[in-house]
Amino acid sequence: MGLMSKILGESGPSRKTDDYVELNADNFDTGAVESERQVRIARISGSKDVIDIKDAVYDGDIVVADITRHSTQDTTMERISDELKQVAEEVGGDIVQKDDDQLIITPAGVTVSRERLGQ
Repeated sequence: MGLMSKILGESGPSRKTDDYVELNADNFDTGAVESERQVRIARISGSKDVIDIKDAVYDGDIVVADITRHSTQDTTMERISDELKQVAEEVGGDIVQKDDDQLIITPAGVTVSRERLGQ
């Protein structure tokens, strides 16, 4: 039995909602693992949210920021994007926009591929 058969079952994707288990972060022991970098999740509601994102990137963390509250044509969003691009350049990192809902900002040594997996 191959890996995909184990995941999807012998007859393919015929799973029901009851077949899945919801993961709760409380069930995992994260204290034993020390990490230099973290993936941080942020929501950009306004310009004030950029400060925390900048701090995280300067500290070496990767930030996935939800920008669904803003239109990509919004002048506030353009200013925020420019500010975050500058941060990524300053630290030698990377920044990409994923669809219309997320920005991914990385520190030095981490780049984001512009190609989707499986294509």
